[in-house]
Amino acid sequence: MSGVTLKNILAKAVMVGVDEARARIFGHMLNPTGQRTAHKILRKKLIGEKVAAWYPHDIKEDDPMLMAREQQERLSKLEMLKRRGKGPPKKGQGKRVKRK
Repeated sequence: MSGVTLKNILAKAVMVGVDEARARIFGHMLNPTGQRTAHKILRKKLIGEKVAAWYPHDIKEDDPMLMAREQQERLSKLEMLKRRGKGPPKKGQGKRVKRK
């Protein structure tokens, strides 16, 4: 009986009790088996709102005139490309049809 004495059994039981009490008091998660858990990730504060607050407010959502101007610029650029023959092909006449 090497190492299995009443003193060792009691010491182990006391340490388990102390660990449980410490976990309860300080709000730690008790993991006696040492298996990996997601507790470390889940206990962190969520940062989504801080990240969203970092970026300035998008004025495109508020100003319909800005969106209309951007749409008009896009259409005029597309028209200029079509006049030069560089615009997008009509539906069903792209590269894939030309290969067949």
